[in-house]
Amino acid sequence: MKFMAGRNGTDQLCRFLSFASLFFLLLATFAASSPFGASALVLAAACLFYCWFRALSKNTYRRSQENAAYLRLQNRVLGRFRGFFGRMKQRKDYRFYRCPSCKARLRVPKGKGKVSVTCRGCGAKFIKKS
Repeated sequence: MKFMAGRNGTDQLCRFLSFASLFFLLLATFAASSPFGASALVLAAACLFYCWFRALSKNTYRRSQENAAYLRLQNRVLGRFRGFFGRMKQRKDYRFYRCPSCKARLRVPKGKGKVSVTCRGCGAKFIKKS
């Protein structure tokens, strides 16, 4: 425990690097006879080395900045999928439209006939069938 005192330890980026190294290692195992297998093995070793470097680093401020940058990127990528799957869960009860002026996504309950939709962002009004 004294050895890890003041060190960064594992965080989300370190976990991602561990899984990436495992993925590249499995890829290198299945593609051992091809030239891609050797490069996958090098990528696996690089990911694992960087993960250990981050976990044992005493520069916690810099490692937390790297982790925050990774989390911003992850949120930007996964945010699109979360929104899509959220709309897929609600598609039986709601219809989704885009505002013609600001392109915001609007949710209207289904089965109400023609409704006047008002955008909360820009205040534009338009009529759609729900």
